[in-house]
Amino acid sequence: MRKLQISDAEVMSIAIRQEIDRNEESRYDHRLHGLLLVAKGMSARQAALLLDESERTVQRWVHRFEEIGFAGLREGERPGRPSRIEQAEWERLKQHLRLSPREFGFSENMWDGKLLAEHLRAHYRIDMGVRQCQRIFRQMGFRLRKPRPVIAKADPEAQIAFKKTSRPGGSPRH
Repeated sequence: MRKLQISDAEVMSIAIRQEIDRNEESRYDHRLHGLLLVAKGMSARQAALLLDESERTVQRWVHRFEEIGFAGLREGERPGRPSRIEQAEWERLKQHLRLSPREFGFSENMWDGKLLAEHLRAHYRIDMGVRQCQRIFRQMGFRLRKPRPVIAKADPEAQIAFKKTSRPGGSPRH
């Protein structure tokens, strides 16, 4: 009998693994296969090698199955990192972001990640990075907009004068 082959097996192995990891039901089936291999007499190490898992992972599956049965193989809740902003504060912050930053003593007209980080530090005693603050805008449904330069609304003569005096590429001469 001829040996079966999968074209581009290395790449396809990665794709198959991603498909298994893609949804909860596939991951559950994957764990069942691990248990079946152990039940058929394979060691955790042998099953792990076949399933592209660590030996410790297969051992955990077996222990959970022995303790609570099939339910032990189901996905648990994946809560992630707890939010640093409580729900009540979240709603209050949302209202703050609908107002101008000037109403809170800032000199800027529009909110951005850096300004939100300062606001959280000053009014909520929460220290958060700029990138996380930018994510907060998206989670709240806000879009970050950049203000347009004033030159775009200048009179045509001022624009021509600016173009004549500025260097190509915008870098100053040294």
